[in-house]
Amino acid sequence: MLKLLYDNSPYPLRVLAASAYGLRVRQWRYGRKTTGLVDTALERDGWSADRWNAWQKDRLAYILHRAATKVPCYRAMWESRRRAGDNSSCEVLENWPVLKKETVRRNPAAFVADDCDADKMYREQTSGTTGTPLALLHSRETLRQWYALFDARVREWNGFSRNDRWAIIGGQLVAPVRQVRPPYWVWNAALKQLYLSAYHISARTVSDYFSALRTYRVRYILGYPSALAALAQHARRHGIPTPGIQLVISNAEPLYDYQRESIARGFGCPVRDTYGMAEYTCGASECTEGTMHLWPEAGVCEVLEDDADVPVLAGQSGRLIATGLLNSDMPLVRYEVGDRITLSDSSDCACGRCLPIIQSIEGRSDDAIVTPDGRSVGRLDPVFKADLPVIEAQIIQEEHDRLRVRIVPSAPFNGKHSSEIVRRLTERVGPMHIDVELVDRIERTKNGKFRAVISKVKNSPVHEFT
Repeated sequence: MLKLLYDNSPYPLRVLAASAYGLRVRQWRYGRKTTGLVDTALERDGWSADRWNAWQKDRLAYILHRAATKVPCYRAMWESRRRAGDNSSCEVLENWPVLKKETVRRNPAAFVADDCDADKMYREQTSGTTGTPLALLHSRETLRQWYALFDARVREWNGFSRNDRWAIIGGQLVAPVRQVRPPYWVWNAALKQLYLSAYHISARTVSDYFSALRTYRVRYILGYPSALAALAQHARRHGIPTPGIQLVISNAEPLYDYQRESIARGFGCPVRDTYGMAEYTCGASECTEGTMHLWPEAGVCEVLEDDADVPVLAGQSGRLIATGLLNSDMPLVRYEVGDRITLSDSSDCACGRCLPIIQSIEGRSDDAIVTPDGRSVGRLDPVFKADLPVIEAQIIQEEHDRLRVRIVPSAPFNGKHSSEIVRRLTERVGPMHIDVELVDRIERTKNGKFRAVISKVKNSPVHEFT
């Protein structure tokens, strides 16, 4: 009902609604201590590897002890192991099993410490790149620590602060997809944020997007590289001048070299990549030298082999397993993120920072859907939010006007849920034939990657650019 009211409201009322939402978000993310948290994060950039190891060791000991004694599911696991004669120490990370996302998804409340009030925590629903719905609970302290790291290692590293005007291209439906005239965005005054729709980008609308960036005097933009590359490509083909912003920040999808080049040319500014997740177990950002630096405060990262829970050799890629160090109230211990990465064995960088380095990120590889009206839609995972009984989902574009949605359901999935998925997809891609197919599993690629979106349609406007 609220969404219907929003969609049918004039733009000033949409701005009011977005700003009211933004005010609530700001109160959760930022407080009086935020400036100090940002400053201390920047000071830690120069710590040595030994100092980071000591800091992580102390924080990890606290997280593991709290998880084993205060969190119902972990406590029950260790009690069961003790009864079976297992005397291994819960203080050693390697003695913990790898935690699958599906285990958390089935009963997220069992991962909340029993001295916490879940009703007073920030509830976040995510589906990630696998389409697997997941509910996460964060304390105010956790959110403020995470966003202080973002402020320090994304905004401050590049000469910005949260007081600057900025734009984002994300999965929120800020304008109904049936809307054929601007604005395809909404201004969120509380966050000084211009939220741009990812579902209206086309050759016809690109001049409107760039005009909005100028009108709202945006200094930098953050968003999906697929959407940013599509905008840049359309702008260059139609000779539209750059929008006058100073930086593009890529998030939530892999940033390919051809996309980086396209975005830099179309927007007329540098591009920095970032890496993170709603679970806040791992974060990283690119410095001006093009190096992807890990945020050690966020979590302890392990890289394990694809077929066994043993570490890969130095310099090899494998499954990212992360133990979150920020959220002690819903701790995720040895959590399998779902991405494959390679860690560098060196932390040397010309930028002078001593943070650990990610050599490469191989996960999060999605194709883009090309709609019949020429829009390129790169992220559709918001369709599968945590209110649906879906284990995994994959969207395949068979033809220009036809999608096939493959669902691995859990109880009590039924026809109403299928209809809801079709409705949500239609909101984003417009009128297309959409078939829902229930399957037992969704196959991985040869290197174990999960592809959430597969397009069999050639001549995608994003991928043909060189």
